[in-house]
Amino acid sequence: MSFTLETKCLHLEKKQNPAKDDSHCCNHYGSISFPIYQTATYAHPGVGNSTGFDYSRLQNPTREQVEKIVCSLEGGIDALALSSGMAAISLLMELFKPGDHIIADSDLYGGTIRLFDNVSSKNGIAFSRVNCSQENLETLIQKNTKAIYIEPPTNPMMNVADIKEVAKIAKRHRLLLIVDNTFMSPYFQNPLALGADIVIHSGTKFLSGHNDTLAGFIVTNNQDVQQKLRFLIKTTGAGLAPFDSWLILRGIKTLALRMERSQQNAIKIANWLLKQEDVVKVIYPGLADHPGHEIIKKQARGFGSMLTFQTATAEKAISILNRVRLIQYAESLGGTETLITYPATQTHADIPEEIRLKNGITPATLRLSVGIENADDLIADLEQAIKREE
Repeated sequence: MSFTLETKCLHLEKKQNPAKDDSHCCNHYGSISFPIYQTATYAHPGVGNSTGFDYSRLQNPTREQVEKIVCSLEGGIDALALSSGMAAISLLMELFKPGDHIIADSDLYGGTIRLFDNVSSKNGIAFSRVNCSQENLETLIQKNTKAIYIEPPTNPMMNVADIKEVAKIAKRHRLLLIVDNTFMSPYFQNPLALGADIVIHSGTKFLSGHNDTLAGFIVTNNQDVQQKLRFLIKTTGAGLAPFDSWLILRGIKTLALRMERSQQNAIKIANWLLKQEDVVKVIYPGLADHPGHEIIKKQARGFGSMLTFQTATAEKAISILNRVRLIQYAESLGGTETLITYPATQTHADIPEEIRLKNGITPATLRLSVGIENADDLIADLEQAIKREE
């Protein structure tokens, strides 16, 4: 039986029929909420016999369940659940060795840039950092190039690379295409279906959706990559804990509902911001004048709920941060609550100023993760924060 994406958020397409299975361990005693297997190790029935689980660093039934759900949503052959989004990217970088070269988007989440610049580079991996939505990537490929790393839309400037076109380049040169799909979630975008080899998620964000846990995911449709990653996760030990796995399972159940509602709100807020005198630029892929609007329409089923805007001055931006009441001034994104972030001092604080400015991140840049509140209430809060006199 084949399920729609909405149903996949709650059910696996292949699962045993409890009515035809007398084993309690297989049907979990009929539990509707998947159990939390809060155990570090597992007893064996006898020598040479196993329950299929040995030690929770290797695998745990609750973690396995959330991996199967995310794998199903992304259309991969395997998914690995890790302790955070950065743990997922860190594990992924273990696929590469000193002397390897990676082409990476210049505008990425600040934590990713920090990892590449301070850890991966130290380990002998070289990077070419360019705007992958504009540059001719083939001119950057070297003999030692192993992968292309993109984030469509990018964080926070919302640049949209054409995944299918980048995938063609990667395949011509036998490179891995890695796509961070955090902003869009598997509900709106499936990079593997467009030719990517590996998808990254910060599960902390939309997959969890409630700002109550940290998680990361790697999904692949490449068997060689899958085998290497499975060896690495059991060796490095950053697998997601059982309770956090359960929290992600719970969050994914409402993924479709949350993504639709937050996107509706984002579109309404983006159009309202366009009319404000103190706002000089609104960057949202759902707006017709966004450079990546047609690309995202082609490769995704929606525009998401992340938007960035520039105020007239840095002072106005800081004033808004100090005055929002319903909207919360905080890092992170993808939760039920609307959050406003100041990239210059939060998510991208460790990025050198000249690089931030080159990418368009100025002291007047604000990033909004739109939640599921009533859009009119959110607009009212923004209005009082923007228009209130000093």
